[in-house]
Amino acid sequence: MADLSAFPITSRWPAENPDIIQLYSLPTPNGVKISIALEELGLPYEAHLISFGTNDQKSPEFVSLNPNGRIPAVIDPNGPDGKPIGLFESGAILLYLAEKTGKLIPADAAGRYETIQWVFFQMAGIGPMLGQFGHFHKFAADKVANNSYPVERYRDEGKRLLGILEERLKGRQWIMGDLYTIADITTFPWIRGADVFYGGREILEYAKFPAVMDWLERCIARPASEKGLNIPARPA
Repeated sequence: MADLSAFPITSRWPAENPDIIQLYSLPTPNGVKISIALEELGLPYEAHLISFGTNDQKSPEFVSLNPNGRIPAVIDPNGPDGKPIGLFESGAILLYLAEKTGKLIPADAAGRYETIQWVFFQMAGIGPMLGQFGHFHKFAADKVANNSYPVERYRDEGKRLLGILEERLKGRQWIMGDLYTIADITTFPWIRGADVFYGGREILEYAKFPAVMDWLERCIARPASEKGLNIPARPA
């Protein structure tokens, strides 16, 4: 049985089975990336709910694994050289899981780097811009009631990025063509989330991006997505 005692986070969220991947997360656009990938890969894992309501992500135990205090984070007891490894940042975790299994990423070097660039496109663009849009549009609307600039700025940048994704997906089933990859997994929860969590479908004019919308439906319909989008389960 693996010894995870070197990771202080396990003192607060003990592993029932320390021999499998430990996921510390919440079903947000960033969090579900990892549960979806784990479901796609068929890797056994144990999910621990990190509640924003009680600021679990800022607790000393969680910060010991991710000093940035953000979900998701993982511990893989079977890391490189058979030693446990802790990881944070959803993009880094996705790349690690893809390379660990040889799945969800092209085998050839050119395809691999092309996939990684689209992962970075989401991490540096779609996620931050739609996240800021959602913050000002929904959660801070009262604070910017007399100043439309923040919402307009992130709305327009979000639409610009959706336009780039639209061009990429025209005539393609997935971002990398016929292969479903971590580029799809890292991106679609944010497109979905801007609608489901932020109510942004109309203001972001989703109807103007039909290739993105068709792709989003395909992503959501995958069995691993249907399950992973709700892991770990929120409290009733």
